[in-house]
Amino acid sequence: MSKRKVGIWLYQNGGGDIIEAKIVAKLAERGIDTVTGLNLRHAYVENGRILCRDRKGETIVMEELDAFYSYNAGEQTQYQMYLYEALDRIVPCVNNYRSFALTEDKFQTAYLLRNHGVPTPEFRLCHRDDADRLRQFMEEWNQMVYKPTDGWGGVGLTKIDSRETLDMLMPFLNQMDLRFFYVERFVDYDKTDYRVDIVDGEYIGCYGRRAGGSDWRTNITSGGSVFLRDPEPEVIELAQRAAAVTGLEIAGVDIIYDREHEEYVVLEVNGIPAYATPEQEKEGLDFNDRKIEKVVEILDRKSAEKAL
Repeated sequence: MSKRKVGIWLYQNGGGDIIEAKIVAKLAERGIDTVTGLNLRHAYVENGRILCRDRKGETIVMEELDAFYSYNAGEQTQYQMYLYEALDRIVPCVNNYRSFALTEDKFQTAYLLRNHGVPTPEFRLCHRDDADRLRQFMEEWNQMVYKPTDGWGGVGLTKIDSRETLDMLMPFLNQMDLRFFYVERFVDYDKTDYRVDIVDGEYIGCYGRRAGGSDWRTNITSGGSVFLRDPEPEVIELAQRAAAVTGLEIAGVDIIYDREHEEYVVLEVNGIPAYATPEQEKEGLDFNDRKIEKVVEILDRKSAEKAL
């Protein structure tokens, strides 16, 4: 009986190379071979086969893998995502494509969460030509946040705190040729959040992020900083519910406390929550080993199912 083989495409910066090596070693302990560096951006399709070079330069037939672990937020392209969708129909992918694609869209995620009883900030979606409705939302909320539905890292988030700001923003949005506008009511919070890691339904770890200076965004790429934070049981349970609704095997759930409505709300569900960097581990973020163990368990289980 041939050994199972798992393909991996994992980010290499911020300690990602170390994480990858640990995953490879733990899979080897279970008798599972690995192929690393499988960036679908450089793959091509020949009839019914997706061909991709690994880190050693060897050409791999992706359909012959027993599972594929795709975990790289910073290097995604539309082409790579297109092949990811196709491959997921043949090979078990982690995260599964359907759930990953869902959480890449902020509206689709919030819509699904709300309809399953998971609290989120109030949100609205309207057609790009319905500027009057956007102004109506502004009058109701006084402050709101425009969000690109497919953005990440805080890029494109715009706080709108007056009718004048909205009127100034509209020409810019129209130039972007957007099909629709997604906005959220601006939540009164303490400029900190919880990033809760859930893997296979289990709580793995948590840290907090704090907005920098006068900014209101906690994203690290927007100047936010990380700090140690122990979540209340209510926060963990909320994160688990959000992960379950989206169907992600690996989820990073961002949660804030709405001071006006006195409740925790899910701000976002991330399908590629980063592992702690070596610097963060030194500061006390110690969940990497638990996360790696759970990821390896998932890959073991899914590759076994494919091999049957």
